[in-house]
Amino acid sequence: MAAASERFRVAIIGGGIGGLFAALAIHHNCKDLPVDIDVYEQASEFKEVGAGVGLAINSARMVHNIGLGDKLNAISGFRSGVWIDFRRFDNGESIISIPADDTKAVRQASCARTDLLELFRHAIEERKAAKLHTKKKFSRVEDNGDRHVTVYFADSTSVPANAVLACDGIHSSVRSQFVDDRPVYSGQIAYRATIPTAELEGWWPFGTYSIMWCGKHKHFLTYPISCNRTLNVVAFANASGKDAEMVAESWTSTCDRAEVEADYRLFEPTVQRLISLMPNQPSKWRINDREPLDRWSYMGGKVILLGDAAHAMLPHAGAGAGQAVEDGWILGRVLGEYVGKQSLDILPTLDACADLYQNLRLPRAQKVQATSRKSGPLYDMQLPELIDKDVEECVPIMANTLQEKMKFIWEADLDRAYEDVKEALRRTNKNVSLMQIVNHLGNSSDHH
Repeated sequence: MAAASERFRVAIIGGGIGGLFAALAIHHNCKDLPVDIDVYEQASEFKEVGAGVGLAINSARMVHNIGLGDKLNAISGFRSGVWIDFRRFDNGESIISIPADDTKAVRQASCARTDLLELFRHAIEERKAAKLHTKKKFSRVEDNGDRHVTVYFADSTSVPANAVLACDGIHSSVRSQFVDDRPVYSGQIAYRATIPTAELEGWWPFGTYSIMWCGKHKHFLTYPISCNRTLNVVAFANASGKDAEMVAESWTSTCDRAEVEADYRLFEPTVQRLISLMPNQPSKWRINDREPLDRWSYMGGKVILLGDAAHAMLPHAGAGAGQAVEDGWILGRVLGEYVGKQSLDILPTLDACADLYQNLRLPRAQKVQATSRKSGPLYDMQLPELIDKDVEECVPIMANTLQEKMKFIWEADLDRAYEDVKEALRRTNKNVSLMQIVNHLGNSSDHH
């Protein structure tokens, strides 16, 4: 527990969507408490890489919780009551359309990454929620052996902190200090582009902009962002490691549009027309993955991993940003109770806080990771039960599988899960582990 005479200092490493939301969530849950938050970004400005990002309804709810829901809706695309309308690659016929209620205030949100980051950055500055620092490349963190650690940066500066939150992504430098692993190539590359929806007027044949064309070994996804002014396009294709060697995991890596045309030459005319509207040099990404990590905190809970640093996942469930938001919200609640001394019986130390955060979030995040890994082969008709079947045989199997696949991601009640675990901790024999409690509650973070 932080001493009464000192302020509790939180150093967030990484100023992307996860890092900025974590700052807002901690500030929201630590109102009137002696907490100082600093966000350290290695780039020269706070800027997101990429185009579109989606928040499912439960992660969107976290943004509403901190009072930014209306502004989130204002920058989001509108999918016309559809999550994704899945269609055949060759003739555009429907496989299944998965509905999503867009009529309520709290609803799914598909945004331009830059818009979402700017929303969070502006809110931080307006609320004075945190101090934002740029050109601060993390070097290492050292444990001082008391309630503090020291964070060292590449520019030879250092800062003390009570808690360090690693929000620095799949290539996390903080994680690398504690875990000897590296991202691995997933077997897929992605072509990415944005198209003004004005270019679609008069010929777009569907009732929603949220469409996925599924074929053998590849799929082509579109969804609206920026108040439906822009169509986000992501096309995934299998590629050997050798073919992907020179492809960066970056928005700045590009290819000739002819390469996209060749990869999707068998897709139906709507896809062909979309490709013709892509830039001459669309983005080309190498999709990397990371193995699940069974530990998210170090140095007695003073260093904690969030978002992709803890559980990087493939993009096929559209849940990476949402999982980072869920991390930030739960950690904000935990730190608020710790610094505010509201739950001394179950959160007497920062290590206990990190343990509660990890054991509540890890099972759910890893389940989403696994779902993301299985979704790509499902969309590409490459699951074991699909790989030897033709498209006609795959379609009904895909429809049945897709019907229920995403519900657990969308419908989780994180606040209820958090309260359930706290209540269980209070009434359970102390010899029972927190993970046993979470498992007993049936992976409580999936309650709804």
